[in-house]
Amino acid sequence: MGGAISLLAVNFVIAQIFTAAFLVIAAKSRSRRAALYCAGGFAIASLAAVFETVVPFTSTPRLFAIGAFASVLAGFCLLRFGLGVFYRVPANWQVLAAFFLASVALDLVIYQWPRGTLQHSSLYQLPFFIIQAWSASVVIRSKRRSAADRVLLSLLALTAGYYVLKVFVAVVAGSGATAQDYVSSPFALISQALGAVLIVGTGLAMLGVMVMEIVDDARARSEIDLLSGLFNRRGFTERVAPMLQRREGRLPGTLILADLDRFKLVNDSYGHHAGDEVIRQFARVLKDVMPNHAVAGRLGGEEFAVFLPSTELEEARVVAHGMRAAMMSQQIDGLAEQARVTASFGVAAIAKDEPLELAMQRADKALYAAKENGRNRVECAAAPQTVVNPQVPQWIGRP
Repeated sequence: MGGAISLLAVNFVIAQIFTAAFLVIAAKSRSRRAALYCAGGFAIASLAAVFETVVPFTSTPRLFAIGAFASVLAGFCLLRFGLGVFYRVPANWQVLAAFFLASVALDLVIYQWPRGTLQHSSLYQLPFFIIQAWSASVVIRSKRRSAADRVLLSLLALTAGYYVLKVFVAVVAGSGATAQDYVSSPFALISQALGAVLIVGTGLAMLGVMVMEIVDDARARSEIDLLSGLFNRRGFTERVAPMLQRREGRLPGTLILADLDRFKLVNDSYGHHAGDEVIRQFARVLKDVMPNHAVAGRLGGEEFAVFLPSTELEEARVVAHGMRAAMMSQQIDGLAEQARVTASFGVAAIAKDEPLELAMQRADKALYAAKENGRNRVECAAAPQTVVNPQVPQWIGRP
């Protein structure tokens, strides 16, 4: 009995640690509700250890035995609900509640049946198998397939199989003639030991997928320019570079660099608040005009870039003219009603095997020409004579 009770205590402590961990995740993750449901699931499931410990020493073992069953199942149902929220495969709470109540009713019905029999064991473990398989189906239906998602799916499936295995172990090893005998049975020791391993594994996997989401969100925020909502220089480069590496046998694409004309005058005349609104409006223009598969970024200040994959120079020039005309027609809050802000554009078709930095330099020269020729223009860069692959200094912008 001592060994099983010790394992019950270990499982209780482990569950409390995971409860605290999910509460911490809830404070940091955008999937706050999912983490809170998971924290509640572990907290409620941990009560089973308390109930099972009391069973051998109480005069009302049935109450505590049913309580242990119900608390574990309720915890698993909350975990199912939390996973559904996280993976956007929601469970109908009414169906989940009906399943829980039906399962507790089933446990009440079979309580007096002979324990350690195939019939009793299979019906007792059936609800746990169903809820774990149901949870595993959430990951499958979400179609997310990161390494962390695959690990979680495997552990949920393994846990579902564990409850099938428990049916046969209970019959072979014996689970005690009564609920009070359970804690001192060989089955209890095996069950609690394997249960502790699966609790730790599944809990860590669930924490892993949520921590990965926090990391991904932090990385995304570090690559987004908060004012414009476009990628910053780093984000733009990291999105475009892999697209160029996958261009074998296809037209690489075209780069458009844009610069707002006399932007300093806007700030000096109307203030930085108006200047910020100009930046936001120009970003909206770029997103509205560019194709869906294009990538746009704010490189710094009033300089922007748009990459059009698998696009020829002439087509990109038409897109740039569309952006120029759209910006010129905007009436911007904070500016005089008749005031209009224009932009100049440099367009460069990226040659095969040409590094992004070299293409940026050529587009920047075309942009400089547009500025020199009167602004509010689109100029195209000449194709490079040769493309050299040696190391190129990092492009730092138009002089």
